[in-house]
Amino acid sequence: MESTVEEQAELVALLRERTGGLNWIQLAGAVLERGSAAAVRAQLVPDSLFGDDEYEARLEDARRDVRAWHADGLELWPIIDERYPARVRDIQEAPPLLFARGHRVDDDVAVSVVGSRKASEHGIRMAKSISDALVSMDVTVVAGLAAGIDTAAHETALSRGGRTVAVIGTGIHQCYPAANRRLQARIAEEGLLLSQFWPDAPPRQHNFPMRNAVMSGYGVATVVVEAGEHSGARIQARMAVHHGRAVILTDLVVNSTEWGKDLRDRPDVYVTSSIDDVTSVVRELVQRPAQLGAVLSQIVV
Repeated sequence: MESTVEEQAELVALLRERTGGLNWIQLAGAVLERGSAAAVRAQLVPDSLFGDDEYEARLEDARRDVRAWHADGLELWPIIDERYPARVRDIQEAPPLLFARGHRVDDDVAVSVVGSRKASEHGIRMAKSISDALVSMDVTVVAGLAAGIDTAAHETALSRGGRTVAVIGTGIHQCYPAANRRLQARIAEEGLLLSQFWPDAPPRQHNFPMRNAVMSGYGVATVVVEAGEHSGARIQARMAVHHGRAVILTDLVVNSTEWGKDLRDRPDVYVTSSIDDVTSVVRELVQRPAQLGAVLSQIVV
């Protein structure tokens, strides 16, 4: 079921209070287990005969903010909301709340396309070609709105009439880098913009690995086009392996980085040397659920 304004406000108040000293990821797990933010708080905070005026004030502030966010056209998806992406809910780092602007698609079949912010011309061409191929297969292109590879992937998907999702490392009212403000607005209009941070949150260094975890969770695979030894794409590739998601590395990444060499022999890590290689791997990954369903349907209980 879709969550109500009251349920969203209870979650916002819980996160602001940091009830029980739990961090956001721990609170996300608790809400998922207990079924609501109110149930989690009731478990963590003993009843008081005198009530809790401070929390009631915080809850009223949260109601006011939630209504204002809705009035601004934002959607709020608590982790127990049916609109929350199921694949993201499955990862250990699943955030308790997502802010969304744009068009949600049920069971969105998506692949992340990531890489260096300071990409080479060859890397940009590869990102465009990969994004173009994904669109031709009706696969959603996911990226993080960063300069370089991400920007090329988003722009190509839009120019080809495909679907793209931007998972950003700031609040949804912010834009980073500033040069991508128009691109961010277009994605919100034609695709989907997602953020796990408060709407006015500025860019902070620790936000981006958290954003990478959500990107990894959202898609069936991560394609790393071009990346350096300490690139954020390295973080996402390792997270994807941890999440049980496929990782597709170009031979450029494997030949130029130690982490790429380390990952190449891991299960569900593919090294590709052409766009056709990438397309072939993605096609196989997209078909896996149907193939598994066919096998399971033949099992006699």
